[in-house]
Amino acid sequence: AYVGHQTPLLAFIVPLFLVFLADGKRGLRETWPIALVIGIVFAITQWVSATWISVELTDIIASLCGLAAAVIMLRFWQPKGGDEARERLRAEAGENETPARATGTLTAARTWMALFPYLLVIVIFSVAKLFPPAVEFLSASDVKIQWPGLHGNIVNSDGEIVTSTIYSLSWLSSPGTLLLICGVIIAIVYRVGFSDSASIYGKNLVKMRFSILTVASVLALAYVMNQSGQTITIGHWIAGTGAAFAFLSPILGWLGTAVTGSDTSANALFATLQQAAAERVGIDPTLLVAANTSGGVVGKMISPQNLTIAATAVGLVNKESEIFRKVIWWSLGLLAAMCLIVGLQSNILAWMLP
Repeated sequence: AYVGHQTPLLAFIVPLFLVFLADGKRGLRETWPIALVIGIVFAITQWVSATWISVELTDIIASLCGLAAAVIMLRFWQPKGGDEARERLRAEAGENETPARATGTLTAARTWMALFPYLLVIVIFSVAKLFPPAVEFLSASDVKIQWPGLHGNIVNSDGEIVTSTIYSLSWLSSPGTLLLICGVIIAIVYRVGFSDSASIYGKNLVKMRFSILTVASVLALAYVMNQSGQTITIGHWIAGTGAAFAFLSPILGWLGTAVTGSDTSANALFATLQQAAAERVGIDPTLLVAANTSGGVVGKMISPQNLTIAATAVGLVNKESEIFRKVIWWSLGLLAAMCLIVGLQSNILAWMLP
């Protein structure tokens, strides 16, 4: 929920950034009203969802609301230069029709089928996280495993036996399993055969194999550092910066995500460190752990894994370095803004936090 009270302060200007990157000052001048509306709706919905609905569904709900805002606004407003843009599209496509019109009529059925996967995710996650009987059922399926050789043999600085040596196998309640269930239902609704579905899952598994290995390795390193006391030691050392650490805390999440490509990995690696430093300095630990996540959000755009995925998606294979040079300064600028937000929320803007 804390993250939902930090990132919306930047989220509302992200569409403006994207328009500027895609079409420069001309595009910004012609489309800034709708870009601003989408950003504001996304930010407000993100705030509301993180605070009162579901943290897991925050970005999905915010994205759908932003899309709905764009559709509604375009019924009453059109960007300047729209005719010129359509002519450019015709020229680039080499057709008499615009690419959008050539794809066919946008009927209610086609719109529903396009939105169905996202709506299904919202429904399943809402039931799994907010409906008490479902929550109890899914939690009861978790398998607790006492890790051999570690459980009962590791104590913390107070001499108490640590409980993190008990591994919880959330085979049914895990968000990954819920997404897998969504995928199966979507395949059935879209009438995708079993062999095609298995092929798609297999291809993506192969494509993401090194990212999976990286995330698993970082999580393993996080456990070793946490259990051995290294993380707490580093946290106490960093706490020497005093109250200024609140301004610097997002940098750790930014670095962790930039290196690993995963916000989850960055949190596993640095969350305990952030907590230890915050307790040492006298700052709300939850704020700095959230700052680690928020910093990671603006670090994703420069991580090697995400750069590779982006380059592959838009047909710019082996152009990752060029994309990196384009986005690094935007990432640093957003990081500086996030550092300022977290620093202010640690004192002056503390009223913004849940």
